[in-house]
Amino acid sequence: MRSCIDVKKRKRKLKLRKLRVTILLVIILSIIYVVNNGFVNTIGQIINIFKTEDAIKNIAFEVPDEIYSPNVILINLENDKVLYEKNKDEKVFPASLTKIMTTIVALENLPNLNKKIKLTNKIDEKLKNTGAAVAGFSLDESIPIIDLLYGIMLPSGAEAAIGIAEDISGSEEDFVKLMNEKAKVLNMQNTHFANVTGLHNENHYTTVNDLSILLKYALKNEIFKEIFTTEKYTTAPTNIHPEGHILISRMHQKIYTTNLENGKILGGKTGYTPEAGLCLASLASVYDKEYILITTGAKGSNLTEQYNLIDAIQIYNGILK
Repeated sequence: MRSCIDVKKRKRKLKLRKLRVTILLVIILSIIYVVNNGFVNTIGQIINIFKTEDAIKNIAFEVPDEIYSPNVILINLENDKVLYEKNKDEKVFPASLTKIMTTIVALENLPNLNKKIKLTNKIDEKLKNTGAAVAGFSLDESIPIIDLLYGIMLPSGAEAAIGIAEDISGSEEDFVKLMNEKAKVLNMQNTHFANVTGLHNENHYTTVNDLSILLKYALKNEIFKEIFTTEKYTTAPTNIHPEGHILISRMHQKIYTTNLENGKILGGKTGYTPEAGLCLASLASVYDKEYILITTGAKGSNLTEQYNLIDAIQIYNGILK
């Protein structure tokens, strides 16, 4: 029979053995925990490094230090990727960027661009005291439709826009219905037109995102793109202008250079009203790829520094290869 002392010794040994096993297990688990955590962190760091490198490779735009326009969208036409946007869905007034819609709707409803029309007296009355830009056509001229289209887009001629609208639909108001129908077809969900010129009207509004949809669509029309990218155009001779009438793009008139660090601004349409601010819709080639940029709301006027054009140069120069 074992003595009480032997039993106590055995119990003590068992306790010590359990303690050693417990300590050993704690040490092993601690080592596993540290190693595993280190391994996981290392893998995580490696993954993050690769992600960072991929992100750097995929960065396509470097934001300029200062952008004057509160509403901006820049799109790569090759893959339809938005490189930069700011307040793209905010309601804005488009001013003469409206004439992009006027022109593309006219092109799609005019079977004969060489047809000649005369502007009506109603146009002069409608534009009186509005401060609207005009192309310089006369009421007594027989003007080819194609020349009026250049007159709309280059010098932003309001009389040309209304003249074409009246010829197609009988009135500006009925032509505007076609513009709103086209906006609906293009899914320009936050846009409504009230006139063909862009003169201010609280019910005449859009967003830079919607305008980008419109410009992408319009540029697919070869004639529109030709007009949009033209710097200077001479109209056909008429009784009023026997040597033709020279039309110059307002964007090209006001911009100090169309050359970019790695490309060129190919064309554009400016716009301004006090309510809309300085606006621009433009097309550029950078690193042999085409991009469009829509900006609205820049402070200033037609008589001040053209911050919309400064923005265009800065933003296009921010595109990385």
